[in-house]
Amino acid sequence: MPVFAPHHLVMRLAVPILFAFLCLSPAAGMAQATDDTPGKTCPPAPDQSPRFAQLLGQVRVAPNETAARQITNQMWELWATAPDAKAQDMLDRGLQYRSQMDFGAAIRAFDALIAYCPDYAEGYNQRAFIRFIRRDYENALADLEATLARSPDHIAALSGKALTLFGLGRMEEGQKVLRRAVEMNPWLPERSMLTVPPGREL
Repeated sequence: MPVFAPHHLVMRLAVPILFAFLCLSPAAGMAQATDDTPGKTCPPAPDQSPRFAQLLGQVRVAPNETAARQITNQMWELWATAPDAKAQDMLDRGLQYRSQMDFGAAIRAFDALIAYCPDYAEGYNQRAFIRFIRRDYENALADLEATLARSPDHIAALSGKALTLFGLGRMEEGQKVLRRAVEMNPWLPERSMLTVPPGREL
């Protein structure tokens, strides 16, 4: 397979990630006033790990896909809680531009968010999504690695990484990453893209 997958394959790969980001990520158009205080620095992101661990345990035993999606929506609320009002405004504006398919403006908003809050995972994750849609797989992968370095259990970033590896033709690596994501959330929409290794069952 070539480094960049054919257009029909890219579109097939894009469907699950579009679903994950557009249906489960936080609603756009909710920007607040930006705090432009000179010299202001980004504070640490709030520690959401206890609540996330609880949600992770719940989604692993969810009885059906609808219940799992409701739990995943709560995960998105945690991931999309920015460190302060200024960062939240940057994130929300990027999401609003994305919903309007203005990907250039969305990238600039997420660039600004990353520059202001380099330790906040969601800025990288959302920029990765835009880069994936543009088939800029190498840079999308770099952003997803940055997301996971800051938030190792970010299930959406894991599934996005798997799809990006597929786009690069790195199918075996992508399968391994996707399998890890499905182990964390057995109802992940991308689970249908898993293949069964010889001699094993899913």
